[in-house]
Amino acid sequence: MNRTSALPDTGIVAPPIVHARFGVGQVVRHRLFDFRGVVFDIDPVFANSEEWYQSIPEDARPRKDQPFYHLLAENAESSYIAYVSQQNLLPDDGEEPVNHPAIAGLFEAFRDGRYQLRREHRH
Repeated sequence: MNRTSALPDTGIVAPPIVHARFGVGQVVRHRLFDFRGVVFDIDPVFANSEEWYQSIPEDARPRKDQPFYHLLAENAESSYIAYVSQQNLLPDDGEEPVNHPAIAGLFEAFRDGRYQLRREHRH
C-alpha cells in the first residue's frame, strides 16, 4: 500500500510508505529478463546513482519510490550482482538453489526455497 502524508507542523510531504514484498535470503526472478537471484540487501527506495538510473531506457525506467533489491544474480551465461526494483521481481517458486560464488560468504543453508543468512551477518 502506498500512502503519502504531510509531516506535522512542517507542510513537508513525506514519501509514500511501501513495504518490501521480498526478504533477505529469498530467491526471486526478474519479471522481464531471464535471470534469478537471492536477495542480500534491500533499499526502501531507490538509492543508486542518477547516472545508473538515467542509463535505463525511459520507457522501462522503474519508479524510484519503491523498494530496490540487491541480488546475487545468475543467468545462463554468468553470475553477477543486480539492483532491481520491486515492480520487476517475482517470487521464484522453484526449489533449485542459485549458483552464485558469493552465496557461501553470506548464507548458510538453502532450506524450503530460501537461504539462511550466516549468523555473523544478522543484526
